[in-house]
Amino acid sequence: MADGTEAVVIGGGYAGIMAANRLTSRSDVAVTLINPRPNFVERIRLHQLAGGTYDAARDYRDVLAPTVRTVVGTVERIDAPGRSLALADGSTVGYDRLVYTVGSGSAAPDVPGAAEHARPLASLEEARRLRSALQDAPASAPVTVVGAGPTGIETATELAEQGRRVTLVCGGVMGPYLHRRGRRTVARRMAELGVAVLRGPGTSVVEVTAGAVRLGDGREVPSRVTVWSVGFAVPDLAARSGLSTDGDGRLLTDETLTSVDDERIVAAGDSAAPSGMPLRMSCQAALPLGARAADTVLSRIDGKRPGPLNQAFAGQCISLGRHGGIFQFAHRYDVAVGFHIRGRLGARVKEKVCRGTVEHMADEARAPGSYRLHRISGGPERARRLRAAQGADGAAATAAAEA
Repeated sequence: MADGTEAVVIGGGYAGIMAANRLTSRSDVAVTLINPRPNFVERIRLHQLAGGTYDAARDYRDVLAPTVRTVVGTVERIDAPGRSLALADGSTVGYDRLVYTVGSGSAAPDVPGAAEHARPLASLEEARRLRSALQDAPASAPVTVVGAGPTGIETATELAEQGRRVTLVCGGVMGPYLHRRGRRTVARRMAELGVAVLRGPGTSVVEVTAGAVRLGDGREVPSRVTVWSVGFAVPDLAARSGLSTDGDGRLLTDETLTSVDDERIVAAGDSAAPSGMPLRMSCQAALPLGARAADTVLSRIDGKRPGPLNQAFAGQCISLGRHGGIFQFAHRYDVAVGFHIRGRLGARVKEKVCRGTVEHMADEARAPGSYRLHRISGGPERARRLRAAQGADGAAATAAAEA
């Protein structure tokens, strides 16, 4: 066992806070959390912040163990051989063990005019800017939401419930994760709220202007405020630092979440790619991954073999305004099934999930090591997928996944 280990966590989102809190279970581990802002952001509530129904910024004292040292700053480079981090302000921070949880943000739009005229919704700052734009616009002004994943659906229904005139441009399937029955439920709720849903061939956005969204079929949708919720991207910190990443920039790890380049670096959350097969971007994945990453660090400090990733999913929950919602159940390996909860009960379940994520982090801060959900088996599906991806030569690499 090492004496006086310095553990540094980069990123103060769901995975980073869970990992930092769990690492405080050891008195001989000093934990530092580095984050660009001085507070925790409930990212799953950013649509509420934009709509003015919730303030998604929380004091770290609500969710972070008091012994964790916080540094407000941005890491520009990881010097893995030197075990140090270069920050944007010119300072450096050394480490013995590093947890990489930099999360994800808005993907740079490649549609003409989108960068200038559309407003993304993946960060606290973006949500606040969108809220200001909505407040500056008349209540009757047309609002267009581009992208029909969870963020787009939640934003469209949140604003429509407030009386806004909203158009949702899908470009493809609305709610691609959902079972077809779940999609029908969402479509009915959209109709109740008066959301105009544009989907199918020709509905891909080809240009965004100051007052309209132009579609591939030639239609022009008037839009005073355009919300861009198409895709997420991870920061390029790992790639800039010379570490191995997947094609989207996530840090490549093995099934224990350990970097393939350096066993002193582990990753969790949206920015991790275990065996090149990242889990779905969600707080549902981030919390267990954060706990697993911390367990890997503690095992390595003790000279023990870390346990492998063992992830189970329950489904996906989506707000449909303050008075409606859907909880889409799924197989443990994250494929939707035909059953879901909808309506006001769905809204209550979604609210319970949102509160529950914060409670899990706060509980871990008070009693490090108490979180257990990352130990629920996700079943053998991931091991089968690894075998299929790696072929016969991957048998040894997948042994840990089946242990």
